[in-house]
Amino acid sequence: MLSTNQLKNGNHIEVDGTVFKVLEFQHVKPGKGGAFVRTRLRRARDGAVIDRTFRAGEKFRAVRTEARKMQFLYADGTEAHLMDSASYEQIALAQSAVEDALRWILPSDEVEVLFIDDEAADVQVPGSVDLEITHTEPGLRGDTASGGGTKPATLQTGATIQVPLFIDVGERVRVDTRSGEYLSRASA
Repeated sequence: MLSTNQLKNGNHIEVDGTVFKVLEFQHVKPGKGGAFVRTRLRRARDGAVIDRTFRAGEKFRAVRTEARKMQFLYADGTEAHLMDSASYEQIALAQSAVEDALRWILPSDEVEVLFIDDEAADVQVPGSVDLEITHTEPGLRGDTASGGGTKPATLQTGATIQVPLFIDVGERVRVDTRSGEYLSRASA
């Protein structure tokens, strides 16, 4: 069992038979009344985010999690298909539950799949990825590294990010997967 005072960001807990990932939590001790914990939780099954308040000291069933390396095969609009590289077993996850991760991965990329109680639940991507720019408006004369300013650019995965004016089509850039921000040109 896991108590509210043992919560950490990233923990998985079971509340009323549903598994959630703790995104944020805050212990609140009002001047009047009992202490409580305000949380923001993501439902593992479909990715929905909810806000929930618990009494201090409330207990939850801790959920066993495991990350396994898998290869992303493709997404068909409703499901994302992945394959275990060792056993060649294929699994499918609801695309809506892993939409954020799919913005940063290409078919045949190695990813870590989070299993909750032996059931695939989420795709975990690295903190930053290197991707190629497939479309952006051409830079104008005078657009230099010190010039400042940004323009939209489409990556090879289909995601759109803001890049500096001097970046052109075909260049590889490093992107922060948590915020979707341009970090730098990718090293060769």
